[in-house]
Amino acid sequence: MLKPVPSSFRQRNRASEAHMLRTLNTFAVDLMSIPCVEDLFWYVAQNVVGKLGFMDCVIYQADEVQTKLTQVAAWGEKNPYGRNIINPLVIPFGRGITGQVAQSRKPIIVDDLVGDENYIPDSEPARSEICVPLICGGRVMGVIDSEHPDIEAFGEPELEILSTVAAMTSAKLELLAETERSQERYEDLVAVHTQLTKETSTRKVLEAKLFESRKQEAIGRLTGRFAHEFNNLLTVISGNIELLALDAPDTGSLDTLQDAKTASARGAQLIRDMLAFAQRTRLTPETVDLNRLVSAFGEDCEQSLARPVERHLANDLWPVAADPAAVENMLLALALNGIEAMPNGGSLKIATENVFHTLPEGQHFPSELTPGRYVRLSVSDQGTGIGRDQLLQIFDPFFTTKGVGEGTGLGLSMVLGVMRQSGGTVAVTSEVGQGSSFELYFPAAPCGTELPSEDQ
Repeated sequence: MLKPVPSSFRQRNRASEAHMLRTLNTFAVDLMSIPCVEDLFWYVAQNVVGKLGFMDCVIYQADEVQTKLTQVAAWGEKNPYGRNIINPLVIPFGRGITGQVAQSRKPIIVDDLVGDENYIPDSEPARSEICVPLICGGRVMGVIDSEHPDIEAFGEPELEILSTVAAMTSAKLELLAETERSQERYEDLVAVHTQLTKETSTRKVLEAKLFESRKQEAIGRLTGRFAHEFNNLLTVISGNIELLALDAPDTGSLDTLQDAKTASARGAQLIRDMLAFAQRTRLTPETVDLNRLVSAFGEDCEQSLARPVERHLANDLWPVAADPAAVENMLLALALNGIEAMPNGGSLKIATENVFHTLPEGQHFPSELTPGRYVRLSVSDQGTGIGRDQLLQIFDPFFTTKGVGEGTGLGLSMVLGVMRQSGGTVAVTSEVGQGSSFELYFPAAPCGTELPSEDQ
């Protein structure tokens, strides 16, 4: 039966009190280094209660909803398995002596368990029992329980000792809970910071792309307007040169007029390149086999430029819709750039390949591509390469690394403009001293599109 805790203290000799104080002092010191709740419960059962004169010890842990206790640690003859609990006992709040302690949050001493209606018989029945709760932050975290084979084995000294152990254990539980909460808050802050950093980086990337898009659009409008006005002037100049040539009195005058006609033709080509960059050139798309164009271009390039061209052509290449003349002009511009980048010789390689474009890859290109089927035409050299600071500018009109008079700086701008107008884009990779590779992405023609015969 249950009875109030007795008020009388049993006499203890000084040796036992010194041993108790040393055990509690060691417990207080070791508490700081115990890393988790599981280790704490086992330490209390084996190294504290087990060394304070108690014959056994069982520790129960309460669940989050405060409805049941589960056996998590034990010491004594009832648990010969070290730190393993075989078939841990589960006790609802309010049932048995331990359940009543959890529900009432008050310690209990039972002098004689025989006939006690609240006693849950164990494999080795006991005669007396002491049980104290573990209270942390207003919640029951568990119960420390000890039994003895003798009647009236526990009194107020044992209650005082076990209550002290329970108080120290509860304080450590609160510290571990706060540590866990702090870790969770830290992880939340790290996650928020990571997300904020990611969003900031994404925003900067989007802002850079928006700026680049607006810059290209503004330059394109300006270039297109300028090319249109300049073309009108050039038409008048060319017409007057033709008229003057008809009335030229001598050979010297004809030579002068021929120089003017040559300059006028260069101006006309410049206008065409500017219109191509502004995506206002007149393209005549046809269903094209890029392998045929590359093969023919490679032969012409080897004959006219006396430089070998490696050709790696994919089998079963998809047809594309493109302007053949524009493709040849782009190949010529890229080939000339590659050859000029290899003054000491080197290999120029042109390759074709079928590719499936996926959305994540779009961030690496000068302009975004929609996911789909593309034919990739790449022109690679083993030249001097392009520095990272220049890679961001190579497609800007009139940007060039060549000397004055050696180039207009419109070759790559023309390539980008034509590819965008054709529904594709250009990607470039380059390493200083290793060479460069320009990849042209042409949208593949719809499945089932037939190529014209070679005679057409």
